[in-house]
Amino acid sequence: MKIAFANSAWVGAAERLILRGGGWQKIRLRVRYGLIIHPQAGPVLIDTGYTPDVTTGAGRGTMLRLYGAVLRPELVEAEQPVPVLARFALTPRDVGTVIVTHFHADHISGLSLFANARFIASDAAWLRLKARTARQNLRHGVFTELFPADFEARLDGLSTMKQVPPRGDIPGGADLFGDGSVIAVDLPGHADGQFGLLFPEMDRWLLYAVDVQWLFKALVENRTPGYPARLLAEDFAAIDRTSAMLRRFLAAGGEVMFCHDPEPTPYDLEPAAG
Repeated sequence: MKIAFANSAWVGAAERLILRGGGWQKIRLRVRYGLIIHPQAGPVLIDTGYTPDVTTGAGRGTMLRLYGAVLRPELVEAEQPVPVLARFALTPRDVGTVIVTHFHADHISGLSLFANARFIASDAAWLRLKARTARQNLRHGVFTELFPADFEARLDGLSTMKQVPPRGDIPGGADLFGDGSVIAVDLPGHADGQFGLLFPEMDRWLLYAVDVQWLFKALVENRTPGYPARLLAEDFAAIDRTSAMLRRFLAAGGEVMFCHDPEPTPYDLEPAAG
């Protein structure tokens, strides 16, 4: 099984907004998404990153247009899903599964590209999303116009999957493909229904912890940002508990990576030539 991550865009933020005690200097954050070449499931995406649907898409509502104008993501054209798939001799129609770790725009904006894919996501979080008003969903950072119209018909919920129990400081969760190769680990705090992905078959167990923290430094130094970052969290108090679990996983010999940390990892694709 091959795992690779691409950087769909760069987004700037003042350090103190994402690292308690940080300065005002701007940090350029990655917006990663992943690709798994699975021996049985075939090409599988982990989220989609930012795509033009957020920055220039004709279907954007007023609030999504404002969101794009405020954050101003700088799309990396060579690392958008279509050219990245082409590097593996694939097209969007070859992707049979998209794992949706949570429903924020920088993770779902390209879902409409994948007409043949099933979507793995938290079905409990989806039901809560459907029960909310449009205004309530905006409060949760969800722009419903980014979902394909048939999203629910193609949804494979985590609750339907076999659960793998934790082993000491190694977390458990839903076995996404029934073979123990990819485990969905509940990561409460940042967003409703957020889960990360544990890869137990790696030489060193890898946990892609998505948006528990923006910086790895914030995790290992226990410098979770406070106000105003706490206003963006679904459950700010849960971030500390989830972060403590990740630190125990690290101490047990595991490896953690995040969506937005700017430092390159061994799993990041090399920039495309030219």
